Amino acid sequence: MSTFSTLGLPEALVRAAHECGYDTPTPIQAQAIPVVLAGGDVLAAAQTGTGKTAAFLMPILARLMASPKPSGGPIRVLILTPTRELAAQIEASFRDYARYTKQTALVIFGGVSINPQISQLRRGVDVLIATPGRLLDLAGQRAVNLSNIETFVLDEADRMLDMGFIRDIRRVLALLPAKRQNLLFSATFPTEITSLADQLLNQPVRVEVARSGASPVLISQRVCVLDKTRKREALVQLIKEGGWFQVLVFVRTKHGANRLAEQLEKSAISALAIHGNKSQNARTRALAEFKDGKLQVLVATDIAARGIDISELPHVVNFELPHVPEDYVHRIGRTGRAGSEGEAHALVSPEELSQLAAIERLLGKRIERFTMPGFDKPSPHEADHVPERRQMAPREQQGQRRPRSPGSRTQANGNTQRAGASPRGAPTRSR
Repeated sequence: MSTFSTLGLPEALVRAAHECGYDTPTPIQAQAIPVVLAGGDVLAAAQTGTGKTAAFLMPILARLMASPKPSGGPIRVLILTPTRELAAQIEASFRDYARYTKQTALVIFGGVSINPQISQLRRGVDVLIATPGRLLDLAGQRAVNLSNIETFVLDEADRMLDMGFIRDIRRVLALLPAKRQNLLFSATFPTEITSLADQLLNQPVRVEVARSGASPVLISQRVCVLDKTRKREALVQLIKEGGWFQVLVFVRTKHGANRLAEQLEKSAISALAIHGNKSQNARTRALAEFKDGKLQVLVATDIAARGIDISELPHVVNFELPHVPEDYVHRIGRTGRAGSEGEAHALVSPEELSQLAAIERLLGKRIERFTMPGFDKPSPHEADHVPERRQMAPREQQGQRRPRSPGSRTQANGNTQRAGASPRGAPTRSR
């Protein structure tokens, strides 16, 4: 059995890993660390929770230690990530692993003031962890110099493509020196990733610890098919009767996240929403409360949830199924991490059965079903929200209109709607 020492890592990093609770390398670490230490390019696929961050951070730190340069020198390593949360998580892991070294790192992303980041860049750092938008903003202001990069890491490459960052990635690549080490990490290998890898990597070693689309084995998955109007009620019942705490709930839209969090609060379940429209401070605070166990439920969109790393997160709920089957694997991969067991539940309406079938084809198996008696029919209160067609009053039959109530704004179709408002439930793009 390999250890971090036998993989070739220096004692300072082995000691730090031990203090973080890591004694035995995970499969992705055992395969990737020797290649990165040797200076080779890597194309790695691993499900979330497999230890891929340490698989590139620890050997990068070892290479920096082996050829130290004066503090305040140029940036030597660039790690590009799709979201603020993931960037912050990588920076936190860097601090853990580098505690007995002299290497420094800086994390930069949007949503916060750019001036402190410029000041820190002027002082110099070894490792820069960045999201594409803020990095290009700083490059446009000539506040960052990437011409001395020795190692470039593209993390969560599949999510980068999903978010439309491919042009930004190419702009960043144009700022890097031609001769460098490249590490590309991705949960899946769609065609676009393979094409990008062919352009980016030089004779890479391919590391894949689980087949693309496979779900982590320590996660039990269950599906309940029910009427779409009963999902909130069903979720409340599952949480309360199961005594669930630290529940990560996925929805498709920012509006849906806000609405569900508010509804859970009304049901005496502490909940907050996290999505791209929230300020960075609000997102950081919500994540901190969730990780500390002060918040029972975190309602998230796919992109905002990237970077959530809780070693023993017990429950993930798909309140709405994603449109892309691979996103289901990303979602449930938030639980069952680092050897811990987890539960993933999906509340699926009949309208989502085609998406469920696509997910099961990707997984290569049928997900276990469970029932919640009575929830397959619409809520008895749902009829209260459907206006009945009323009979005309005698005065209306005579062509006389009833006086309009003050403040009423009724459109020709009889539906009241605020001017310029989107229809309730209209899909919005989560960022």
